[in-house]
Amino acid sequence: MGRSPCCNENGLKKGPWTPEEDQKLVQHIQKHGHGSWRALPKQAGLNRCGKSCRLRWTNYLRPDIKRGKFSQEEEQTILNLHSILGNKYFPCHIIILNLTHF
Repeated sequence: MGRSPCCNENGLKKGPWTPEEDQKLVQHIQKHGHGSWRALPKQAGLNRCGKSCRLRWTNYLRPDIKRGKFSQEEEQTILNLHSILGNKYFPCHIIILNLTHF
């Protein structure tokens, strides 16, 4: 039942990504979009599994990811939402856009 594991193939590279791999992934997604994450590694010429490509793009390479410290305005928004909602992460995540983790 369910999907078969995506990373069962022998020979797939694991571990840190190289700048060359990052460049291939970014160029492929900019040109073609991500489409099917399971098919993307082969199409982009990467020896990685689709899950690894998806996580690399989502958590590190997406151009709209905000890095660094929160601005005063963002910090105040978080504090205001926390005072209203408490520790309910999900509603805060929907309201505050472009913040991957907080």
